[in-house]
Amino acid sequence: MSHDFFKIISRVDFEALLNSFESVGTKRVSISDAFGLVLGEDIISPEDLPPANRSCMDGYAVNARDAFGATEGNPAYLECSATLKVDENPEFELQPGECAAIPTGGTLPEGADAVVMVEHTQELGSGTIEIRKSSAPGEHIMLKGEDVTKGDTVFQAGHKVRFQDVGLLAALGIKDVTIYRQPRVGIISTGDELVEIDSPQKVGTIRDVNSHTLRCLVNEAGAKAVNYGIVGDKLDKLMATLTQAIAENDLVLLSGGSSVGMRDLTVQAIESMEDSEILAHGVAISPGKPTILGRVGTKPVMGLPGQVTSVQVVMLALVVPFIRHLMSEKDAFSGTDRMQVQAELGRNTVSKPGREDYVRMKLSHREGLLPLAEPVYGKSGLLKTMIKAYGLMIIPADTEGFYAGDTVSIWKI
Repeated sequence: MSHDFFKIISRVDFEALLNSFESVGTKRVSISDAFGLVLGEDIISPEDLPPANRSCMDGYAVNARDAFGATEGNPAYLECSATLKVDENPEFELQPGECAAIPTGGTLPEGADAVVMVEHTQELGSGTIEIRKSSAPGEHIMLKGEDVTKGDTVFQAGHKVRFQDVGLLAALGIKDVTIYRQPRVGIISTGDELVEIDSPQKVGTIRDVNSHTLRCLVNEAGAKAVNYGIVGDKLDKLMATLTQAIAENDLVLLSGGSSVGMRDLTVQAIESMEDSEILAHGVAISPGKPTILGRVGTKPVMGLPGQVTSVQVVMLALVVPFIRHLMSEKDAFSGTDRMQVQAELGRNTVSKPGREDYVRMKLSHREGLLPLAEPVYGKSGLLKTMIKAYGLMIIPADTEGFYAGDTVSIWKI
């Protein structure tokens, strides 16, 4: 069908369309390879961690009652009944008036409920230990199951695996886990004016910036980027490249050719594919209004602006969260993962009602005060606005802007 007009929708509605696409499926990987990916299963602890009461310090395992009230001036005296090894499972019970030498990580014997640090003790000979500090039950020990209890749900499906999570999985003896696999994202740059970055500069040509910045952002989001190079303004060539990219990837990004113009072929190429439709052509954000969302079969295809700043903002605001959604990361579109800095706005900043503005901002740090935030204005074809910016300030669509002196949130980029 002919599609020669924008149907501008809100960012919220655009995200709802993105949310309608299903995740890319799961696979089993080693825990080391799971870092940064999203679990596709609940992880249930197969055992207690630690498996027994363990010492956190080098010292003496005691029953806290036997060291009650002990001080340097009024020490307690206990008989050392054993010297434990770190890998030893003691098979005896500590009797009243006894203690046992124990290393860090050693297992406490029955009858012991605390550890006195070695620096608060003195060996007096013949097995007598002077205790110069009182101890409370549980002091300087890790209790059985204190980290994790057998049968506990350690992580739920949808949890993004962090480095500390890998450590816990290793401690529990869990070697492999099910994760949502990394999406493959095809990147196509379009336009007769584009040339490779090693081409000499000349009037009428532009070096292909977007495929490189998009690749970085795709990889940072946890997906695998596949570059299909530059395709000129020829419908048959674009369709051939798009057909290959759709077959080989979970998401395809086309930069350039998303606005309404004589050479803009993205919409036409998508609509020419079998079992395809344009879900949205235009989103009420600035920069980035002419963004396209299409579907070919079950796979999403996005047409992104060609302007270098616009495409970077759209990637940050919409595409990176979408990639995380394809990996089944919870609340991918909530923005809760964004690092936000509170700042004082240095000048009035206006916005056109009805669209969400992503204003590039620079920060000046001030001793004892909130940082001062100033807009970095410039055309969307200029790279320097993103280079100079510390982050983005989002002005909601129902707001005409913010006043100088307002406290605002800056999204660090």
